[in-house]
Amino acid sequence: MATSRKQIVERMHQQAIAGEHIIGVAAGAGISAKYAVKGGADLILALNSGRFRQMGLGSIAGLMPYANSNEMVMEYGSREILSVVGDKPVVFGLCGTDPTIELSSYLDTIQSSGFSGIINYPTVGLIDGQFREALEEEGISYLQEVEAVRLAHEMDMFTMAFVFNAEQAAYMLDAGADVICAHLGVTAGGLMGTKKVYSLEKGADIARQIFAVCDASNRNPIKLVYGGPVHTPIDVQYMYDNTSAMGYLGGSSFERIPTEEAIVDTTHRFKVTGYLEQDQQLMNKLSALDEPYDYVAFVKEHIAHNYMNNISLTELADQIHVSRTHLSALFNKEVGCTFPEYLAKYRIHKAQDVMKHTKLSLSRIAELVGYPDYVHFSKTFKKYAGVTPQNFRKQT
Repeated sequence: MATSRKQIVERMHQQAIAGEHIIGVAAGAGISAKYAVKGGADLILALNSGRFRQMGLGSIAGLMPYANSNEMVMEYGSREILSVVGDKPVVFGLCGTDPTIELSSYLDTIQSSGFSGIINYPTVGLIDGQFREALEEEGISYLQEVEAVRLAHEMDMFTMAFVFNAEQAAYMLDAGADVICAHLGVTAGGLMGTKKVYSLEKGADIARQIFAVCDASNRNPIKLVYGGPVHTPIDVQYMYDNTSAMGYLGGSSFERIPTEEAIVDTTHRFKVTGYLEQDQQLMNKLSALDEPYDYVAFVKEHIAHNYMNNISLTELADQIHVSRTHLSALFNKEVGCTFPEYLAKYRIHKAQDVMKHTKLSLSRIAELVGYPDYVHFSKTFKKYAGVTPQNFRKQT
């Protein structure tokens, strides 16, 4: 039997109050859902794009007319997902613009099949330009997805909403959405990830605008982020540090990217088993044939592990054999701010965390996050936190 809306919402709000992040995983197969639950996922989503990922295609295939989306999700969601996740809520990716269904009766079918709720996917929100205009002229619009969420809410189903701007957030809140998820576009990263995405800072800015509408309402929704430039734990932490997001929803990040990496690596290792020195030579050759190295990911990872030490972009560039100018340009483009700004923000957020959980002196905290000069730390802290370290500690 599906978990009730009241139980799901209460559980998530309790997690948020306790400071525990909410994680939703869009799974395209039973094995993905099963082990996502073992890893601690709070929600499992059955979306048509997940099924296409299992075919070796990108998530964007879910917007193409390759199959009937609702039939696809109903078929694999019922057979593969619901049967392996225990009491974890499973959310149905509903194509609310489908002209071949009667929404109210189809929502009954979704509910009686064991799904706890719905989310608007595939969504017109991912389409823009002349094609979007043509769709809306035909009456195929995002407002139909809002109506689907409204009807589901009236049936006391758990409802999630992908929104792309503040206006859509207001529509979905009025419809009763329990979760507002700031959708930042098709996910980057991995071998099949899209290359044209927002910078992290741009993504955070969009999320802040969406969440501001949530905070101004009296609905108290759960606020999540999804997609675009956010595809690693470090990226998600950036969103937590720079927005009021309560959690993260992902598909490719949990399913496609780890699978790509694991299968490629395992196949390489089986290929060269038993040849020791020759193994290493072949591995080096194979590595040279890989996709271009993700320089920005290397820098972000280095900062996450070494923020307390002196970090030089020049030295990092030397390590990966690129020019400092090139690395700086790549970093600015992908992250949306300069390397020194990102490093400073990272350190200040770490300092805030330490202040909240310890009674260490401020000068000691400054040293722990990479600022041996307390005056420099205090000025930087006020620049990015808006208050002095002393006032921040008083507030918390």
